[in-house]
Order: sequence, then structure tokens, then C-alpha cells
Amino acid sequence: MMQTDATGPLWTLSATALGRRYAAGTASPVAAARACLDRAEAVNPGLNALVAVDPEGAARAAAASAARWAAGRPLGPLDGVPVTIKDSLNVAGFATGWGSRLYAGQGADRDETPVARLRAAGAVILGKTNVPELTVQGYTGNPVSGVTRNPWDPALTPGGSSGGAVAAVAAGIGPLALGTDAGGSIRRPASHTGLVGLKPTAGRVPRTGGLPPIMLDLEVVGPMARTVDDLAALMRILGAADPNAVAPNGFGPFGTAAMPERPLRILHVPAFGTAPVDPEIADSVAEAAGRLAGLGHRVETGRFDAATAITEAWPILGQAGIAWLMRAHPGRRDDLGPDIRALAEAGAALSAADLFDVQRMALALRQDLAALFAAHDLLMTPTAAALPWRAEDTHPERIAGVPVGPRGSATFTGFVNAAGCPGISIPCRPSRAGLPIGFQLVAPWGRDEALVAMAAAYEAAHPWRMLWEGGAP
Repeated sequence: MMQTDATGPLWTLSATALGRRYAAGTASPVAAARACLDRAEAVNPGLNALVAVDPEGAARAAAASAARWAAGRPLGPLDGVPVTIKDSLNVAGFATGWGSRLYAGQGADRDETPVARLRAAGAVILGKTNVPELTVQGYTGNPVSGVTRNPWDPALTPGGSSGGAVAAVAAGIGPLALGTDAGGSIRRPASHTGLVGLKPTAGRVPRTGGLPPIMLDLEVVGPMARTVDDLAALMRILGAADPNAVAPNGFGPFGTAAMPERPLRILHVPAFGTAPVDPEIADSVAEAAGRLAGLGHRVETGRFDAATAITEAWPILGQAGIAWLMRAHPGRRDDLGPDIRALAEAGAALSAADLFDVQRMALALRQDLAALFAAHDLLMTPTAAALPWRAEDTHPERIAGVPVGPRGSATFTGFVNAAGCPGISIPCRPSRAGLPIGFQLVAPWGRDEALVAMAAAYEAAHPWRMLWEGGAP
């Protein structure tokens, strides 16, 4: 039976709305978990967002949360809120398959640090979400668990590599998801599914106890949510100061930043070099730039071609990382899917000079960004260069009529990881067919709160709607 309150089914409520209702005694974590699990049972067979579900564990966690709320001693505002975890993060009691036959069935005996922080805050873990193999592709499908589909149109992809995560949240399987981003894997899927997604500053969310780091610290853990309030609430848990840090990183607790009184200086960059962008995306993001100007900010349209070189070289890092990973799996190259096997072979053929060249490009990029941020507070781009494409395909064949390769849709995101800066995707006007579109804002290193504050201001002025509410405005 569908669990409801005065505003509709509990699975449609935001995390912060659920917390308010728990506090008021008008909703229960037990009912919310059951509602989300029922929703998963109804929609996951058609989406393949979840690859593992733990109804019994979720029920136990929800019951413990309900007792804390009843006693007036919740662990925090997200106590009892259902969440899902990307299947590249270790969760005690679950296998971490990483979308690969190399890891299929390998259980985890402890939580990775961000997961442990969520559990300690009382979050109810529903299950794990699908990924592409080894999380190195921009769609979501793998030889073990199959293809994940976009709730807005199941014939299309939600993107990747956090495609299962965003599909779950967009479809109502929990209001929050935890994912990773090594080159846009939170931001682009969020843009393809009408969500807000944050790639935090490198080091902002501590990580220990995880999978082999094939992208080193360029991959970060971050949140995806339906609302900015929810995203901020999750980041306050994930981004707490790390008492076990080997060396101080300069971060205090993730706080709430108010918008500055002065207008922000925003550089809107519609394209990088000659890389194609879907015209509907370009038009929607240009409109969003106008809306930011309408909020009183100083928006200038210009160029930032310095990101082009690192964008083109970015696949080298993933290739090298997979080749390094395979040293721990001798004789098992045939267990990789054909696309990932080709990446491993390409990585094995790389030289030290190839990797040094990428590092040199990253250093030059950071210097160019420092100059950009001396004159501007934020950089604005489209989040993805393409609208969602066929779910079974790893990438679109063409964008704006131009043939593109596997990273053609990822033009705007990898440079943010290379620089270590924070970046956020915010929904804007959808395509004519109703497909979600997002724009990206990038801030200087450590200015995560400023991005979240801007997203909140934009959402307040131009709110987006969920799929079950009739789509985005």
C-alpha cells in the first residue's frame, strides 16, 4: 500500500521535508523506507538503477531511527532518510562489484569513510546503484548488471558513471544518492536527469577503505539530490572536518554560505574551442546566464580555451589507471569487457613522458584558472555537450551534426577534476522534447559553499520540478 502524507507519497518528498515530518511526528522513517522500497520494486525492473537492495537492513535502520526520533534524540536532520550508494563505494554487508567480472561477488566488511559518515548520521541505506565497468565511461552499463535507463525516457541513458545513482533519485527511489566524480561522473548524470549534483573540491570529502584509486585523488565523492537544501544537508555530513587527516587540508566543517552582497562576476563560456555543443543545450544555458544576470550578477560571455588540451588528454589518466589495476589481476584481462580491455591495452602502451605531459597540462590549466578567477568569481558552462542518447550506447555518435568520440559529451567537466576545483550542475530549461539540461558553475579551490549558495539562489528564483510533477520549467 502506498505510504502518503498530506503532500502525497513519501517517496516524492525531499530529504529535508522528511526530516521535518519526522520531527513533527507526522511521518515515520519506517514508513518512508517502506515507501521507497515499494517504489523501487515498481520502477527498478524497467530502469536497472539498483543492483543490490537490502530491505531487511533498511527496515532495521529505519526502526532504530524511529525510536531515536520518538525519544527526541535524532542523530541529525538526515536521521532516517533513505539513501542509495554507488557500487564503486564499499558498504559493509554488500558486495562492491564495480560493474566488472574482476570484482563480482566480492563483499565489503566495512564502510568506506563517506558511507560510514552517512550511517553514523542515521541515514537508511536502501541499496547500491549501477555503474559502467570500473566507472570509466560516460554511460551506465556493464557486463555483469546490464544497462541502466533514464527515468525521463527509458530508451535513453542517464549518463555515467553515476547513472544508477541519478536514475534512482530521479525515479523516487530515495531522495539522496552518494556517488563519485573523476571527470564529470556526478555532474553530467545530474544534468541528464534534472537533479543538482556537486563535485566537491579535491580532498573536501575524506576517503579511506575504498577500491584501488585508478584516478588517484582526481576522483572525489559527492552528493546528488533533487533540491539544493538536500544537497547541502548531505554535504554537511560528508564534508565535516577530518580528525584523522595525515596533514591539514585547510577545510573546516561544511557550512552555509550566504550570497555576498556585491554582484558576482560570472564568465559564461558557451563552448571550448571548436568542440560541438547541442544547440538546445547552448540555448538553454544562455538563457540561464541571462537569468543569473537577472538576479543582479555581472555575467560576461567569453572564451576559456585553456581547458581544451587537458580535456583531449584526459582519457590517458584512465587508461594508465586501468593498466596499473590489472597488475593485481594477472591473466584476467579477458574478464574485462571489450571497451575496458582496449583501455587497459592502451594504458599499458603509455610512456612516463605521456603521463608527465598530462601533469604539465594540469599545471598550466591551474595557472590559467588562477588568472581567470582573479577577474571572475565563477565560471559557467554547459554541464554536458549532448542530450541523453540511446541507453545501450557508450556515447553519442554525433553532436550538432559533428562526429564525436567517447568523450565528446564530456567536454566541460574533466578540467574541473584536473584543477581540483569544485563544480556543480544545476537544472535549467529542458529540451523541446522535455529532456533535462543542466548548466555548470565552477568556483576557485575550496569555495564549495559559494557554489551551493548560488544554486540555492537560482533554485529559489527558477525552481525545477521532478518527473512526477510534470517535468522541469
